[in-house]
Amino acid sequence: MISKVENISNGVMLNAYPDSIGRNLSDLITMLKMPEFMNAFSLFYVLPTFFNSDLDRGFSVIDYNLNEELVSREDLKALEELNIQLKFDIVLNHLSVASPQFKDLLKHGNQSKYKDFFINWNEFWKGNGAMGADGVIIPKEEFLNKLFMRKSGLPILKVPFPDGTEKPYWNTFYQKVNADKSFLGQMDVNANSPLVWDFYEDTLQKVSDFGGKILRLDAFAYLHKEIGQSNFFNKPGTWEYLERIKQIAQENDLTLLPEIHAEYGLHLHDEVASQGYYIYDFFLPGLTIHTIENANSKALLTWAKEIIDKGYKTVNMLGCHDGIPVLDLKGKEVNGVYNKGLLEDAEIEDIMSKIMERGGRVKNLYDPSGKKISYYQVNATFFSALGEDEKKLLLARAIQMFMPGIPQVWYLDVFAGKNNYEAADEGGSGGHKEINRTTLSLDSVQEGLKKEVVLKQLDLIRLRNTSNAFSGTVKINETSDSEIDIIWTNENDTAHLRANVKTLEFIINHIQNGEMKTLDI
Repeated sequence: MISKVENISNGVMLNAYPDSIGRNLSDLITMLKMPEFMNAFSLFYVLPTFFNSDLDRGFSVIDYNLNEELVSREDLKALEELNIQLKFDIVLNHLSVASPQFKDLLKHGNQSKYKDFFINWNEFWKGNGAMGADGVIIPKEEFLNKLFMRKSGLPILKVPFPDGTEKPYWNTFYQKVNADKSFLGQMDVNANSPLVWDFYEDTLQKVSDFGGKILRLDAFAYLHKEIGQSNFFNKPGTWEYLERIKQIAQENDLTLLPEIHAEYGLHLHDEVASQGYYIYDFFLPGLTIHTIENANSKALLTWAKEIIDKGYKTVNMLGCHDGIPVLDLKGKEVNGVYNKGLLEDAEIEDIMSKIMERGGRVKNLYDPSGKKISYYQVNATFFSALGEDEKKLLLARAIQMFMPGIPQVWYLDVFAGKNNYEAADEGGSGGHKEINRTTLSLDSVQEGLKKEVVLKQLDLIRLRNTSNAFSGTVKINETSDSEIDIIWTNENDTAHLRANVKTLEFIINHIQNGEMKTLDI
């Protein structure tokens, strides 16, 4: 059987913070101008410390203005001259307590223009729960049990008001409360407020003016909230919000990429893709590790064929600023019917165990009582997750470059970065992610460019970024489960990967402008 798909982008996307290389975005641009990086990337997903923020390494946004400590207008012009287009985040579900809107609420209380911009927990649940001794309503059990939790305990942060009272506000994600009662938090916004939609309109215009072409919708599935729902991808409310955002995006020439983590068996990825949106391929990282560690390509190629046959438009990755997804691979019971995952639970546990044995850290999900109900992701560099084996990393990169979809590449993986335990330990309770966010100096970059594993990855990336073949059709040829055989064709140009996942050996032949070449990896 041969599968094919039309019109897949061949551009490769770099993923980094503005200060992942050196001190600021200017230093990262210096790296991109080095000869070794010539024509390697045509897209750049720059993480949200690009904007003003204060928590969760950028995802607690204060405002969507340039963070002038890290980014300048000259940097944006330099990226444009390098023909590198930008992808940004908008964090739909929340804003920082230091945002102008929340600061106004804290200052003026009920007299604030932004009184309804955020979600007062007690007002939301009024009449649908019982007041606790701490002044926080505990929702009725039938409602509480449905809530999808990202952390233990109720998703609230109690904040002080001018009248001396403390009021609980919805806080799905991170918060930090200091001994002196100062605090930070990512406060959920109230999408029923017209002011929130005015804010979205202003923000999308702003990021478009910065040169953004792709907009990742972070945490969008948590935005719609309704009593009696899980408040994760509520239907039809989430679809209605997504359509409203889509209309604003189209007015600003922005392509949307909704970010959603959910079990494969829930098939939310299929629903989002069926509406014409790009989706994140959060399945590829775990499937690649499974393929290489078990010398079996069956599960990986089953997913690749699904992408092709269903015409999914994907952005994929191996490592990223977050963790290596594992929850996403699972099956799920829906309406009494169990939908299989891409891997069995035992296979997923095996991936986790290997990464943990190699120094990874784990992130879990919780029920309202604080009990762990599921694993979520494992934090590690992709190189360390593979046992710091250079042959495995090169094969993983080759697989990624030949998968359908836009490949997104974490900067640290290019340099075969290893787990940073010191940073993870210093980060405290939320520090698990810092294991894979090591800042590289320009001197470290120069040293890295002397290593074969770095230069060979850049050769693979450059081929994907420049070969016309990857703008054509892709075929996955039938092989044994220990092999991978993928060929891309665009008129007379081809790129052909043949790999043995037992020996970790692979060969890439490609034809461009009538000339046959073998990529020496």
